[in-house]
Amino acid sequence: MSTPHHSSATSNSLPAQVPFQKRGAITDDPARYINRELSWLEFNARVLSEAASADVPLYERLKFLAIYSTNLDEFFMVRAAGLQAQVTSRVHEIPPDGMTAEEQLLAISVRAHELCDIQTQIWREQVHPALREVGIGVLRIEELPDEAVARLDQLFWKDIFPVLTPIAIDPVHPFPHLRNRALNVGIMFETGNPSEPTFGLVQLPPSLPRLVPVEVDGYRRAFITLENLIIRHVERMFPHLPSIGSFAFRVTRNFDIELDDEEGEDLLLTIQAELRRRERGHAVRLEVSGSCPSLARDMLCQEHDLDPALDLYQVGGPLMLENFTPMVRRDERKELSDAPFSPAYVPPLRDSDDFFKTIRKGDVLLHHPYESFEAVIDFVNQAAEDPNVLAIKQTLYRTGGESPLVRALQRAAELGKQVTAVVELKARFDEASNIQWAHALERSGVNVMYGLLGFKTHAKVLLVVRRESDGLRRYVHLATGNYNQQTARLYEDISLFTAREDMGEDATSLFNLLTGYSAPDRWNQLVTAPLGLHEAVLGLIHREINHAKQGKPARIVAKMNALVDADVIDALYLAGQAGVKIELLVRGICCLRPQVPGLSENIVVHAVIDRFLEHARIFLFENDGKHDLFCGSADWMPRNFRRRVEVMFPILDPELKARVRDEILAVMARDNAKSWVLGSDGRYTRADWPSSAPRTRSQEQFVEDARACAHRRSPGIQATEFQVPGDPPSPLGKLRRPPKNRVR
Repeated sequence: MSTPHHSSATSNSLPAQVPFQKRGAITDDPARYINRELSWLEFNARVLSEAASADVPLYERLKFLAIYSTNLDEFFMVRAAGLQAQVTSRVHEIPPDGMTAEEQLLAISVRAHELCDIQTQIWREQVHPALREVGIGVLRIEELPDEAVARLDQLFWKDIFPVLTPIAIDPVHPFPHLRNRALNVGIMFETGNPSEPTFGLVQLPPSLPRLVPVEVDGYRRAFITLENLIIRHVERMFPHLPSIGSFAFRVTRNFDIELDDEEGEDLLLTIQAELRRRERGHAVRLEVSGSCPSLARDMLCQEHDLDPALDLYQVGGPLMLENFTPMVRRDERKELSDAPFSPAYVPPLRDSDDFFKTIRKGDVLLHHPYESFEAVIDFVNQAAEDPNVLAIKQTLYRTGGESPLVRALQRAAELGKQVTAVVELKARFDEASNIQWAHALERSGVNVMYGLLGFKTHAKVLLVVRRESDGLRRYVHLATGNYNQQTARLYEDISLFTAREDMGEDATSLFNLLTGYSAPDRWNQLVTAPLGLHEAVLGLIHREINHAKQGKPARIVAKMNALVDADVIDALYLAGQAGVKIELLVRGICCLRPQVPGLSENIVVHAVIDRFLEHARIFLFENDGKHDLFCGSADWMPRNFRRRVEVMFPILDPELKARVRDEILAVMARDNAKSWVLGSDGRYTRADWPSSAPRTRSQEQFVEDARACAHRRSPGIQATEFQVPGDPPSPLGKLRRPPKNRVR
């Protein structure tokens, strides 16, 4: 895998490169690490760059603006909130990079304010003008014709005003609690009487749409924001309090759940209580529209105990751009969106009327979202209906709404099978949904467990036990992504079906560990956390070091979402110094500093940001030409190694191993359309390959590969048994669900 040149850098506030003099050892200088929080902000900056790219279709640029906004909200609700809690509680947790919580909060504020201004500029100068050119706009009241304004006024007093609650703040009406991330309209009043209110607010109800449609000549779709419509009528809503300024604002709160598993007698009840509590978490950020008077800014910061210099964001455009994506829905103009894509239902499962027979013949690997997740759903449905299936066990981390997998587990239990679901209640922001699924499963007779005390169950494992002519056989599905049919169409992941006995034994041991705290004496093939994954990764890296020192082929290619663990980073530094060629494909946080003379010249870090979220964890170790290859649920982070139940599994079939190595990892490493490269100074640059290099957009290539695979016939399948769009119906139909012998 070759190394690209670098193009112009994106600005950031990461620490600059420092010289490293020691070779063959690791310096103690904390500058060898990039700060975790600042690295995450640079990931979100890469998302924002997609919104600014003229090569991205217009509606997708709007989508990336929305993704950037929701990402940043979650960052403040969890990461920045945690740092603020350290400061207020006077807890000193210094990360490997050496920055204190105060230093991190200052650096976060500087970079986040820069990105806030960039986002506003992209909206005001690029995306919104381009939307107007294609007939879609968010307009101001003064841009509307009189008849349109009259219709809006009538709508406001008839259908909106009765739902609103205008609040004037005075000694009798104290400042109300504001919901996390909810939009509000603030009003400053002009009054000379100290006993009269100086501030009022109107909370925008979540039951009302943010965008109010209005008919305007020259526009296919035109809207006015709900807050602007409310501001228009402020004087009539507060008739005796003259207004001197109205604006939109919202507060972001600490939304993380704080649990002491050992103190909570019932984890389910404890989490339900915490979900109610976190709506009242302390404020961590205040966003106000550009029209907000300075007196109002000061008052709101004081009310929410926020530092105006750090925590206040005055936005020159609309707040909450994620609310604007509905205005382009159901617009079918092809040039404005990514080309339509349906995951391909590929052989051999596509051509199978008996998944168990097919998997017995050999391991089956799927590359989502290019290859359909429907195969996983069909497998569970077949297991639920098969009278020879005795037991089904599955981990559920994020299942999504109306999950067909959950329904299949319910059906299996109702048919008398032994069904166990290990539901992770602490999946951040999905806690309420998972509680709902846990109750539904229990009502159907599923044995619902909540995993190990003090650990999140993040592993993605499905085990089916079936009675066959030669005895019991175990079928296992292992994955890098969640059992969620919605995100499976948006996230890139790997999943593996296998009937290997040693894998089945390990899967059984894993579920026994989760339900009965009984760890096996040894694992056959699976590597698990917290029982040895960290040590195994370090051991695999040091094996490559030994090979390099002996002059044998030595290389590491690792694809993951985040690289944070200091021990692993130091081991990679040592490996690079020993001559191991290291290529890292890290989509998000990367605390390793590559290309530093004397430290990491042999390490290259790529990051791909494209249509689908890169999510698979894939690890290739050269091992003197044997090419050991693993996939798994865990990033290389302390929490994954020490505080979660994770699984890393090997790809043992030679053809599948070659496919992942040559058709996935190698293609991603050649991506010169959507790839970024991390430099020694901590800055990311667009990959700039030589002009002679053919254009490679890895996700585009994977789509084409899946389509080509879907049009291939499996050995032994007759032409009349293969169906593509336009062909007559397939005669294969033994599954309860319709056969999926088609490109979906």
